[in-house]
Amino acid sequence: MSPNRQQALDADAVALRSVAQGDRAAAAQLVDRNGPRLLAVARRMLGDEQAAEDVVQDAFLRLWRVAPQWRAGQAMVSTWLHRVALNLCYDRLRRKRETLMPEPIERADETPDAEEGLQRAQLAARVRAAVAMLPPRQRAAIALCHYEELSGAEAAEILDVSVEALESLLARGRRALRTALAADGPAATEGGGP
Repeated sequence: MSPNRQQALDADAVALRSVAQGDRAAAAQLVDRNGPRLLAVARRMLGDEQAAEDVVQDAFLRLWRVAPQWRAGQAMVSTWLHRVALNLCYDRLRRKRETLMPEPIERADETPDAEEGLQRAQLAARVRAAVAMLPPRQRAAIALCHYEELSGAEAAEILDVSVEALESLLARGRRALRTALAADGPAATEGGGP
């Protein structure tokens, strides 16, 4: 773990102690440091900006409620927040039963590279749809490791699985993505990705 990341983790624990005493500035620091990453994971998991924002807000509300009982050293604040956010995503996905909505039709860009941009947008939409079809735990593993660029150990801790189990989730998820994208033709798999 990088020294900067370790400093941020230590700062989170200090800030949480201050939050427990009613310090609003410390709460804002925790949100600023952890909110964007939680939002990115929730957005990838749910595919819905508003639902992702609700999940992040709920995760922080739960953190504020447990702040007075928090025992430093048992868990890292960021790991705890990711775990809660993922559980909230899983709950929403169970309720939703994964009904995919069609992507909105985008107007073609009239600039000289419009065709290339359109192809990239179409590929991105196919990848998003394929990721959305993965089982929630595989989707979470892909989101944490490939999109959030967390280490295997960090992602495994957040998912509460061993590193080997995480690697298995990633392998199954990647295999399912390759299969789904291969069905779209060779253009869908040329760009690489997870």
